[in-house]
Amino acid sequence: MCGIVGLFLKQEALRPRLGDLLTDMLITMTDRGPDSAGIAIYGDEAEGMVKITVQSDRPAEAFADLDAAICAAVDAPVTIKVVDTHAVLTLPAAVEKAAIAELEAQGLRIMGSGASMEIYKEVGLPKDVAARFGLRAMGGSHGIGHTRMATESAVTTMGAHPFSTADDQCLVHNGSLSNHNQMRRRLAKKGVFTRSENDTEVGAAYISSRIAEGASLGEALEGTIEDLDGFFTFVTGTKTGFGVVRDPIACKPAVMAETEDYVAFASEYRAFADLPGIETARVWEPEPATVYFWER
Repeated sequence: MCGIVGLFLKQEALRPRLGDLLTDMLITMTDRGPDSAGIAIYGDEAEGMVKITVQSDRPAEAFADLDAAICAAVDAPVTIKVVDTHAVLTLPAAVEKAAIAELEAQGLRIMGSGASMEIYKEVGLPKDVAARFGLRAMGGSHGIGHTRMATESAVTTMGAHPFSTADDQCLVHNGSLSNHNQMRRRLAKKGVFTRSENDTEVGAAYISSRIAEGASLGEALEGTIEDLDGFFTFVTGTKTGFGVVRDPIACKPAVMAETEDYVAFASEYRAFADLPGIETARVWEPEPATVYFWER
């Protein structure tokens, strides 16, 4: 089942409304996945800095003086923004790996990292998850979201989407991969490892590994058609844009809309109902085994 939404803004004037528009789209998809929800927002960035989003089931304890502890561990300035069970630490990109290692050593879950990307996801109804994180108030250039109905793994924070396996890259997925364990082993031989049992994280790792090897976003998405078995609709976010691909059978529902102001994706058209100018948008169903992507 599951529900996917995505919104890529072409006009800077809409940036302050990104979180509000995405939240409405996400909540509309609740009956496709009521057990957990998540969203990735691509917002402001500072030159030479990286943001690391972490999660803890005991945020009051885990995030108390966390910025000072990481500052001491990596010998670099660190700022922290606490948002419910998540925290976003901003620090120099040069110490990112050392900071992530220290955060994991402290038992924190890494949601994602990047110059502009922040990921928020939790167990619960989409409306509740959105309210907990204040998603409506978040601005940015683009974002993707997911409402989950768990099938192949437990209902947990780490099982929720989006999944990120590289800086400023993340993935949401509707469907099921049949060769994800085989692909997981192939990726591990390349030094690419996943943190969860969810097959979607394998898809994210596959795409990020292809890009790391020099493939473009479009080429990486094309590779999923050849190398990943099963039925899937993938929507992926990067620092500069987002892309969509469906498997050759394309049994999972998907619809897209484009205007001069934005490109939108959703599992069902009703998620577009409150988007500005939707009445004049070009609306279509993405073709099977066809890659669509937009970049700045």
